[in-house]
Amino acid sequence: MANKEQSEEIILQHEKKGYYTVVNGIKTFALDTGTGPIVFCIHGVPTSSFLYRKVAQELTRLGLRTIAIDLPGLGLSDRPEDFDYSFSNFGNFCNSFLDALNISEVHLLTHDIGTPVGLAMANENSSRIKSITVLNSMLDLQHFKKPLPMRPFEMPLLGEAELALLTPLTFPLFMKATGVVNMDVISHEEMAAYIHLLKRKDDGEAFLKIMRNFEQTAAFTKTCYESFQHPDYPAQLIWGIKDPLLPYEETGKDFEKARPGIPITKVEGKHFLQEEQFVIIATKVKEFIK
Repeated sequence: MANKEQSEEIILQHEKKGYYTVVNGIKTFALDTGTGPIVFCIHGVPTSSFLYRKVAQELTRLGLRTIAIDLPGLGLSDRPEDFDYSFSNFGNFCNSFLDALNISEVHLLTHDIGTPVGLAMANENSSRIKSITVLNSMLDLQHFKKPLPMRPFEMPLLGEAELALLTPLTFPLFMKATGVVNMDVISHEEMAAYIHLLKRKDDGEAFLKIMRNFEQTAAFTKTCYESFQHPDYPAQLIWGIKDPLLPYEETGKDFEKARPGIPITKVEGKHFLQEEQFVIIATKVKEFIK
């Protein structure tokens, strides 16, 4: 069983490596380490900047600066009830966050729903983007179906019931059963930190709003494709080939078809490949920037 005090200490140490910025009235946390060209990391669900902690450490060693935001509603950021938890608004928010820090250029590193968020961000301000590295994500949102373990969260009552069952004790078991992460590379206390960060302040209500606001219209899908295919910045894929939620043949191929010839690195990793393949991820980002 995970020790709550140890999990909270892990979160505290993570928090000390970042800071809070008020953006549009929302207190927003970001992990910020290193110096040099900026790698702006956008997480998915049910995660936060905590997923990038190992990648950030390695990018720092390679001479890069990592800024990993906690999107509103997740991690250590505020969870306003009246916020628009859509991908396009998240993209707008990320641009506002970087504006607040007077940052004009970034290399995007995105994962899961963080990719459509990043592509929405790029659509709004393409000149800010110098490159995009995509980890296991989705592009064809119009035809995307949520993985079975995540579908209950989009349904009223059923989503609340499943979320209530996820505790520091049960969450590691849930993650192991769904095959999201290699449990050999993460402690129970670190795994429990994920659920503490997910439910912080609102018991996960904002997370459920995100799950029920997937922007799967033809118009937004077109925006994502156009942003990913934008000729002004290069793109690459790094894919965990043991991901049971977003298999390469189902979602990765969409990126390859949208931009033929882009660099593709397949690694022995699951959905949370940042936990086990952080060295390769950081190395490939560094090489791409050079």
